[in-house]
This record gives sequence, C-alpha cells and structure tokens, in this order.
Amino acid sequence: MKRILLFLMFSGAAATAQVKDYPYRPVAFTSVKLSDNFWTPRIETNRTVTIPASFERCENTGRVKNFQMAAQHSGKFGTTFPFDDTDIYKTIEGASFSLAVHPDKKLDAYVDSMIVIIAGAQEPDGYLYTARTIDPAHPHAWSGTRRWENEHDNSHELYNSGHLFEAASAHFLATGKRNLLNIALKNADLLVNTFGPDKMHVAPGHEVVEMGLVRLYRITSKKEYLDLAKFFLDERGKRQYNKRSKNPFQNGEYWQNAKPVIDQDEAVGHAVRAMYLYSAMADVAALTGDRQYLNAIDHIWDNMVGKKLYVQGGIGAVPDGERFGDNYDLPNGTAYNETCAAIGNVMWNQRMFQLHGEAKYVDVLEKTLYNGLISGVGMDGKSFFYTNAMQIKHIFAHKDMEGGRSGWFECSCCPTNIVRLIPSIPGYVYAQNGDAVFVNLFIPGTADIVVNNKPVQLIQQNNYPWDGRLQFTLSPKSPLTFTMKLRIPGWAQNKAVPSDLYTFSQAADTPVTIRVNGEPVNYAVENGYAVLKRTWKKNDRIEMNLPMEVRSVVANPLVREDLGKVALQRGPIIYCAEWADNDGSTSNFLMPKTASLSAEFDKGLFNGVTVLRGSVPKVMVDASGEKIDTGSKPFTAIPYYAWAHRGKGEMTVWFPQKVTNVDLISK
Repeated sequence: MKRILLFLMFSGAAATAQVKDYPYRPVAFTSVKLSDNFWTPRIETNRTVTIPASFERCENTGRVKNFQMAAQHSGKFGTTFPFDDTDIYKTIEGASFSLAVHPDKKLDAYVDSMIVIIAGAQEPDGYLYTARTIDPAHPHAWSGTRRWENEHDNSHELYNSGHLFEAASAHFLATGKRNLLNIALKNADLLVNTFGPDKMHVAPGHEVVEMGLVRLYRITSKKEYLDLAKFFLDERGKRQYNKRSKNPFQNGEYWQNAKPVIDQDEAVGHAVRAMYLYSAMADVAALTGDRQYLNAIDHIWDNMVGKKLYVQGGIGAVPDGERFGDNYDLPNGTAYNETCAAIGNVMWNQRMFQLHGEAKYVDVLEKTLYNGLISGVGMDGKSFFYTNAMQIKHIFAHKDMEGGRSGWFECSCCPTNIVRLIPSIPGYVYAQNGDAVFVNLFIPGTADIVVNNKPVQLIQQNNYPWDGRLQFTLSPKSPLTFTMKLRIPGWAQNKAVPSDLYTFSQAADTPVTIRVNGEPVNYAVENGYAVLKRTWKKNDRIEMNLPMEVRSVVANPLVREDLGKVALQRGPIIYCAEWADNDGSTSNFLMPKTASLSAEFDKGLFNGVTVLRGSVPKVMVDASGEKIDTGSKPFTAIPYYAWAHRGKGEMTVWFPQKVTNVDLISK
C-alpha cells in the first residue's frame, strides 16, 4: 500500500477519482536507487548531517519552543519571523523523503515527537500559527491584530499552512502514518471554511499554500482543496495598487499581484514567491485543463529564460526585495540569486516538462541543479549560502559577500529548503508517457519501471558530469516493445540555454553518437530527445556519447554587465576562478579567443572534480605601483558550485576578453 501511495505522489499520478493530470509523469524517487559518486554522497550527507543539524538548530534557535509556548498560550514569540514555523515543516518533509528509502527508527521516532509538539500548538478549529497563538493580544508585528488581516502582505499565515501541507503529505506517503496529515487536513478544512467566492477574499502574500493544497487533493481527492488553490490564484490582480508606479512594492509586482495570473507574461517580483506561484499554476493547469493558465506560464517561462536567468541557473538579480530585475538586468557584483529561488526554479521546470514533454525545461533544470542550486550548500552539509554571488572582488567585498558560508541564518528558509530538495533528486531522473520512457538526468543507478504493465529494470552507468560517455542497460522480464527517449542536452547541440540570452562563442561540430548493443544507430530527435523504439530484450545496451569540450559562453549584447566577457562551461558545469588557485586574485584575468584550457580530473579536490587549467593573460601591477603589465600566467577554474570552501577571497565567473579600460583606485 505504501509503495502505491508513494507512486501517486511522486510520479504526479492522480488519485482514482481524478481524470486530468500531467501527461508526462516522473518515475517515483522510491523506484530509483542511485549509485554514483556525485549525488549519492550528497544525499547521504543530507541524511546523516543536514537533517540532524537542521532539527538541532530548530531546537537551539527557539523554533521548537515557539510551538511549545503556543500549546501553553504563554510566553513571547522567540524568533524573528512569523514564518519560522516552516523550518520545522520543511525539515520534516526532507526527513520523510529520507525515511521513504532509508528506514531509520531513531529519526522516525524523533519526527513523531516533533509532530506531538506541533499538534499541541494547533487551535481547536485548526488554526496553526505560533506567532499569534502564543499571545493573541500581542501577535507578531507582521501579523495584524486579527487572523488573516495581513495575509496579502507579510503575515505568512497561509505560507505556513502550505509548508505544513507539503510536509504532512510527504510524511504520510513515506510512513503511512496520519498523525501529521490529520493536523494538516484540520488546517486545510479551516481554510476551505474561511476563504472562497462567498467568503473571505485574499491573494496570499507568499505563495506556497496553493502547491500544498494540491498535494492534499492528490491524497484525498477532496475537490474543495483544488478549488481553493485555484481561488487563491485567481484572486491575484484584484487588489488596488498604484498601477502606474515603477516601484514593485507600490504596484503589486513584488507579490505577483499587479495583474490576474492569466494576464501575466513576465517573471516579476520576489523570485521565490514567483517560482511557487508558477509551479502552482502548472499544477492547477494540469489538473483542470485550464488553457489560460498554461498560456500564461508559457509566456512567463519564455521571459525568464530569455531575459532574466543567470548563466549558472540563478534567478532574482535584485537584493532589494529578493526579486527579478528588468529584462537583461543581470549584474554580477550585486547578484542576489537566492538558493530558495534556485530550488523553486527546479520545481517549476520539472512541472513545465511534465506539461509539455520537452527537453528544454530539463536543460534549465539541470543547469540550475548542478550549478546555482548546490552552490547553496557546503560539502560538509551544514554550511550554506542564502545568496549566490557571481563575482567577489576582495577589495570591494561587503562583509556579507566575501565568500564565506554560514551555518544558519536568522531567516533560514534556504537551509531547510535544501533539506527537502536533495533527497528528492532521484525522482527527476526518469519520466514516462504511455509506452515512452524518458531519460532526463544522467545519474548512475538502478530504476524499476513498469511499461505496458510489465516490469523493466534500467541500469544507468557513467561518470557524469565529468564524462559524457553514458551507458544504459535494459532488462525487461520478457521481450517488450517500447520507446526510449534520451535527452540530448542543449549544451551538446550548441545551445547554451534554450533562448538567445547566452550562446557559445564558437559552434562545436562533434556529433552525439548512439550505439545499441555496440552497433551505431541513426536516430530521430523529437523535442530534444533521441528516439529509440524497438523490441527490447534482457541486457540490451544503449551507449550515448556526449562530447564534453571546454566552451566559452557569451551573453546577449543587451546584458550590459557581460559585454566583452566570456564564461566557461564544460558539459553541464559552469566554472569560476577562485583566489585559492590563482595567486590570490581573479578579477584581473583575461580570456582571449585564443585561450586554450584543458580539463583535468583532480581526485583530491572537493571529493573529486574536473578543473580547467591553462595559461592566460593576467593584468598585473609591478612592485612600484607605477607600471602595468599583461603577462601570461597559470590559470585554474573550478566548478562554480564548489567555490568558498577554502576561505574568503576573490571569485569570478565572467572574464573580459581584452583590456578596454583601466580604472585607477586608491586603497
């Protein structure tokens, strides 16, 4: 029974009463067992280090105590933000994902003990929000004097509910227990009784409740939950703002509330809120068949990927409001790139793939996953970035942007979001549509798939992302005719991203080759996938070779910050130069068109990585400080995700191709 429930949740399949849903459904992460050297150690570190550390910090910082005080209706809210409740919910969600594939009696018992504390804080009618319940006469300053009064702004009451729903769904589907689910359903029923066309109207200030309601709908088939999710979405754009103001806080763009969702066509406002909104719109579009929602998120995706995406997959350029900037506004020195926004970007692009079945969405997902997302967590599993910089110039570095990671933050949404994302990664590897099996990510391991009601074992072997030689061994129980669809990454087809925002400076002409049982095969490409349809037999072997050359990436000329500069990419990995490898400075390297870099695997660095090495011009000042020289110097670039593990100092992603000007600065 548990395995069926897990399939329903993590494959995107609907409960029995549901008809419409995503046409392309991921293979449940519980059916995919990874055995690689890149993701498996990260998932294990998340299980053994990040989850325990997160729970410990929730206790040490007063987050758990908030729930205990709420149960007693006594005390003073002890942390900073009214959404601090969600750090416990997100950690429980991540722990539940881990328990689903790695039973752990001690962790299971601890989670149950947290659920008892959560239950104690819930009010009799289902309301659960410690920032008010502790002392209703003196709630948090953001909360308003009455329930939901400031929900359109920053009370985060519904945001808390959304993360509760997601955690409860994960916990129930992983363990079969209803202890947290019952708390969530009681809260959800309160929302159904409070909000609606003939009840209270509000557009949630921080989206996520919509995604959580969809999760509960999948479990219960209770249509009121889906209807309420859609109601919250449709409430956007009805609040009165100064429509002519260019200030996103005055015109409603910060909250994605300036227009009805079906009229939105640009990624705007707080980047995390935006990702959760667009993800929820995808969910509702899939479950209701709403073409207007689908049309809107298609246009928004085109805008984001074509004008507002950093080269390493980060989003949200502007620190003020943690938000998207204007089109092509992608500064490096002040880039914000919140880790939570990268996580949301992965979630949204997974849903876009599930709607359309096109590889371009997985291209963006992969770019973000391997670069701008895992940069947010240190290899120790307990140090983090809230923001992910694109450049650190040491002499200008702000005290918070010098390249140092933190163990926790006053606002710790990012570390606990990492907790729940990392163990779910196996669920992004494969997908199905009818008798077609999609290979989206290249991660070694074994998957148990059912095609046409018959079991198929799929074993993937490779050394990705360092090596492009991929092997897939198929073993149906008996000969079976079906289609394998292998994603050919955009970067292997001379597409840096699925838009003209970034391009490779020179086209590569090495083809992607595929062999079946050692014999070369011709293949058609559909929506970015190599299509191989045949009758597969036990131990049939597919080999695909993705050429991995060192490539120079250039930005669209409208990205003024990157004019005359290049970034470095090999396979899916974006590279940076860090002070520790380059005599303490990186901002004075040049990367001319004639630069030649070689890829070398360094097994002793960062648990084993491929680095780029060569000799390139470097602008230097002599000892007198009066002469400038450009001489060739050794150069090393490391994967972007791995920076800031060796102390604070300079880091650069974009390199000028030549000297165009010199600014004289006194120190």
